[in-house]
Amino acid sequence: MSSDHLDDLLKQWPYEPDSLCVRLLKGHDGRDIIQLRIDLGILQLETDGRPDGFRPEGHDTLLDYLCKQEACDPDFELDEPACVEIDREFVQFYHRRVAWLRLQRFERAVRDADHTLALMDFCREHSPCEDWTLQHEQHRAFVLFHRTQAAALQAIEEQAPEDAVEAINDGLDMIEENFVDMGWEEHFESDELVERLMELRESLRNDFSIDKTLNEQLADAVASEQYELAARLRDQMSQRGS
Repeated sequence: MSSDHLDDLLKQWPYEPDSLCVRLLKGHDGRDIIQLRIDLGILQLETDGRPDGFRPEGHDTLLDYLCKQEACDPDFELDEPACVEIDREFVQFYHRRVAWLRLQRFERAVRDADHTLALMDFCREHSPCEDWTLQHEQHRAFVLFHRTQAAALQAIEEQAPEDAVEAINDGLDMIEENFVDMGWEEHFESDELVERLMELRESLRNDFSIDKTLNEQLADAVASEQYELAARLRDQMSQRGS
């Protein structure tokens, strides 16, 4: 009788439809691995490089390989096989990004979101057609939401609540820019993801007694032409960053 089945493993870790089931384990060689329990079984992801552990033509990710191809070929264009592989990489990094968020490894979630956004930028620049571009660009705000959420929570972990507020401000600006590019600007303020980020920002302001961050004060000073105040605020920001 074959012993290759997963019956015992699946019974030991039952699927829970109302929660994201994720765990961080060690592989047989001691490396970290992520496992996600889904309805049809278990996904296992590598923590570095491509989540499936594959190295396209010896590169850490498909994006790295495509960027090398682009640098060597001024007439580079994405063909259908490349588009299929790009979508595979998008899906893999999505699974790992949400896993990092669930595991509260926020720096890793930011890193994987940045990879996805860079891959989106590459697709937009070299897309074979407008429809394929839109298929990906419609998800940019969602990736930016995850990145913003992770960056803010990382700042809170580092006891820098003002930096968390600034991360949310920056994320909202990028999401709004995406909405404008997509022609959705009238839906920006009522978007569920935007509302959740705004609620998190206000919660931080209340919990940590933050009226306005230095960047927000600087923007107000410049807008009202209070240039001496703006200079003092820039000095404070420089000292804090040193």
